[in-house]
Amino acid sequence: MSETTAVIDQGTSITDVAAKLEVLDQLMKPEVQQAITALVDQLPKLAEMMTVMSGIYDLAQKVAKDRVLIQDTLDGFQSVLKPLGEKVKDYASAAIEANDRADQGGPTIGVFGMVKLLKDPELQRMLRFGQAYLDILGERRSQQ
Repeated sequence: MSETTAVIDQGTSITDVAAKLEVLDQLMKPEVQQAITALVDQLPKLAEMMTVMSGIYDLAQKVAKDRVLIQDTLDGFQSVLKPLGEKVKDYASAAIEANDRADQGGPTIGVFGMVKLLKDPELQRMLRFGQAYLDILGERRSQQ
């Protein structure tokens, strides 16, 4: 009882003492001691990782605060994406227009019409593209 009174007199409450005793009990467990030993063994690696991560964090902070770099990066992305967006819009509008024309009907395309279509330079270009695309896919599949 006198020990408890002495502890209380020093400004430490009974709940603080109980908490400290609980921590000591946890530290006495073999699995906790093994975990602490493993952690201590890895401290050099952890310190090195923290140094690298700290450098990355500092760089990210500098980049996030550099308005000129952010604007230049956005301008670079826009200069690449704008032409692509225009091409996508062009292809999409051509596809929509072709769909509308096909829905309107027209003459039936027979065997001779197909032979005549084979002479069309655009169809030849698309067929060459399709053949090259299929060749590339075949080569990649055979490499796997």
